[in-house]
Amino acid sequence: MATNTKDGARIAIIGGGPAGLMTAEILSARGHAVRVYEAMPTVARKFLLAGKSGLNITHSEAFETFCGRYGEANDWLHASLQAFTPDDVRAWASDLGTETFVGTSGRVFPTVMKASPLLRGWMARLRQQGVEIMTRHRWAGFEGNRPVIETPDGPLILEADAVLLALGGASWPRLGSDAAWVPWLESRGVEIAPFRPANCGFDVAWSDHFRDRNAGAPVKSVTVSVAGSDTLPGEFVISRHGIEGSLVYAFSGSLRERLRMTGKAALVLDLMPGRSQDRLARDLARQDRKASLSNRLRKGAGLDGTKVALLRELSSAGTLAGHEMLAARIKALPVPLVAPRPIAEAISSAGGIVRHAVDEGFMLRALPGMFVAGEMLDWEAPTGGYLLTACFATGRTAAAGIETWLASRPAGA
Repeated sequence: MATNTKDGARIAIIGGGPAGLMTAEILSARGHAVRVYEAMPTVARKFLLAGKSGLNITHSEAFETFCGRYGEANDWLHASLQAFTPDDVRAWASDLGTETFVGTSGRVFPTVMKASPLLRGWMARLRQQGVEIMTRHRWAGFEGNRPVIETPDGPLILEADAVLLALGGASWPRLGSDAAWVPWLESRGVEIAPFRPANCGFDVAWSDHFRDRNAGAPVKSVTVSVAGSDTLPGEFVISRHGIEGSLVYAFSGSLRERLRMTGKAALVLDLMPGRSQDRLARDLARQDRKASLSNRLRKGAGLDGTKVALLRELSSAGTLAGHEMLAARIKALPVPLVAPRPIAEAISSAGGIVRHAVDEGFMLRALPGMFVAGEMLDWEAPTGGYLLTACFATGRTAAAGIETWLASRPAGA
């Protein structure tokens, strides 16, 4: 039997990542009895993995600019982000004992540059507020309309006043986000956009010679553009399969969609962003024509190593012969892409439960009393703190939605 919201309702949260734990924090603070069910041996595994590179928790740019990073989901997520802004994220972390700083790129990190102290403080707060964490408890579908949990002691049919699903998308399945929930919700009439890799690398048809000599090499101090997009500075890495790294991830959504729609996409590199094409052409023209291409590029353009190898790999002999064509190639070198890397390798995923399948509190319209948050929803964002902030924010919106729904039910319902 459901309890009255004044006395605290029974809330089941399935998934112990950032979105689920944020919902648990809010609802337990309001006096509800919250139990979190997590399939893995410990909670927040992807959160801790992100902490290995410093835990980019949010971003310091102007709020409206920040909110514009979510593509087609910008207006959908705006209210959630406005209710829990990047400044709120920093204040929340500070309240848990983790101070933050703004890096040179505007990204925000914990001063300790890792996730574990923040997670320890968060878990201590949840324990203080009476949240129960049940690990090795995996959602296994429905019995009627009630969720079934596989536990070490056998199946458990959940009895709860409201349920939140916070199971993540389809990236990094070894950490728990395996999208096994998709057919269970689809069978209940929930529309789900197919999952696709986001913030991912791409396959390139490298020659064996280039791959063997350059795999693992960074390409630094370049700018990158995609047709019709802004130009961004940074670096990326040559992999055995193709290219990866933050500069590639920034364009991964548009590149993925171009490949899907046309079968073709290219990342365009400026290998010498500090020099104009005209100046490069003049500097190259002054070089001894009898010198090797490598020497002419080193002396005339300041290029060597992997950048020279890229020029050779991606250009015909004719385009490298004259100084005018060579300068043009240095300033705009297309890297033709074959396909995104598999979703299991991606940092995050696009796709998920579509907007019209939920109400403004993220309750599933097909399943009243069941809510969703985080990367289960159909949105994507670049790296830079946007992913975590939106997971926190949607978890808080779902918590508010749960309270609104519980309060609206007739007494004894």
